[in-house]
Amino acid sequence: MPKPISSNPTLTSEKLAQIPLHFLDFAKKPEIKDWMVGIRRKIHENPELGFEEFETSKLIRAELDKMGIHYKYPVAVTGVVAFVGTGGPPFVAIRADMDALAMEEAVEWEHKSKVPGKMHACGHDAHVAMLLGAANMLQERRHDLQGTVVLIFQPAEEGGGGAKKMLDAGALENVQAIFGLHVSSAYPIGAVAARPGPILAANGFFEAVINGKGGHAAIPQLTIDPILTASNVILNLQHLVSREADPLDSQVISVTKFQAGGAFNVIPDSVTIGGTFRAFSKESFSQLMQRIEEVITKQASVQRCNATVIFNTDERPFYPVTTNNEVLHEYFRKVAGDMLGVQNILEKKPLMGAEDFSFYTEAIPGYFYFLGMKNESQGKFESGHSPYYRINEDALPYGAALHASLATSYLLENPLKHTNAEGMFEDEPERSFHDEL
Repeated sequence: MPKPISSNPTLTSEKLAQIPLHFLDFAKKPEIKDWMVGIRRKIHENPELGFEEFETSKLIRAELDKMGIHYKYPVAVTGVVAFVGTGGPPFVAIRADMDALAMEEAVEWEHKSKVPGKMHACGHDAHVAMLLGAANMLQERRHDLQGTVVLIFQPAEEGGGGAKKMLDAGALENVQAIFGLHVSSAYPIGAVAARPGPILAANGFFEAVINGKGGHAAIPQLTIDPILTASNVILNLQHLVSREADPLDSQVISVTKFQAGGAFNVIPDSVTIGGTFRAFSKESFSQLMQRIEEVITKQASVQRCNATVIFNTDERPFYPVTTNNEVLHEYFRKVAGDMLGVQNILEKKPLMGAEDFSFYTEAIPGYFYFLGMKNESQGKFESGHSPYYRINEDALPYGAALHASLATSYLLENPLKHTNAEGMFEDEPERSFHDEL
């Protein structure tokens, strides 16, 4: 488990408080900010879907090469894992996702997506730019790091479970803690929002094929109508939340897909429905999954149909609950508060949205937070997954500086222990952290 802030008594609070401010000043330098903006725009113009981020990965590796940063590639098809610092323990990780969405961009601007039907509509282009910005700053101060910062450039967050594949590939081997962020139009620029404990829900997808007997719509008595059956199924699925779940235990079932015949006068042989289900605990999630299958198959049977329910976890793995470590929450409040002021550390209410960062927080202590980018003077910034989604690029220095600060301070406050001749644990000698960045 991560240690409390006071675990290293040789570091003064005043010294620790200066680190985030130095990184933010450095990230706001025009040459650094403009460089990050340029990277973000290149990625935005050339969006790639999950596990197809080959050009994005190539750009990342080119920038890392320029900085002289060692990395592993490929990891989980297109992922990159880079290392800054001593190369030895302790290890702390910071992460960015790389993939875009399958949707058409509706924002008309100079750097609009050049790929039809694909768009960075969830800020992952900005996430990559900020992590590269952090890499730049950390590499400049690599001799001050008391351990190794692991940079996780991850594919396929949008439903593909890229984080799980990165874990399976050993990306977090020996890592003690991991931090991740997401840009948000809900909070003002210069502010962050987070909470301890569960912050994002577990998520799964389901699909069901309901088979009946088709025929002419004018003689329904000779058919077994799968459309009527599917309609009853959908209504009964909603009872799982309204009548079986504890009202204080947030759960969601949404049917978002209904495909049937194409003729006005023909009852089809089958109907396909599909949707998502979410919950804030493993127990509730498992119960929902079990009951979804039972309701669909048994309700279909009542209506003389048969149904097959598919949870295609190979293509769309279930995402666990994203849970922020309690100790890391206090640590985050301290570091972010030193940079932004405690008044700009906002509480985030739990969301039924999901993130595959949850695979990391399930494996090791982790912390996920939201980086504000709202600025009324620049017009409305739409929420994620909108074709009108925009990024406030003024937020990039804040994200880069927070990445670098959280990683650097974590290593300073969690020094490697080694044994002396008597077998007793001792802290490594403290290294200085230069004020000038």
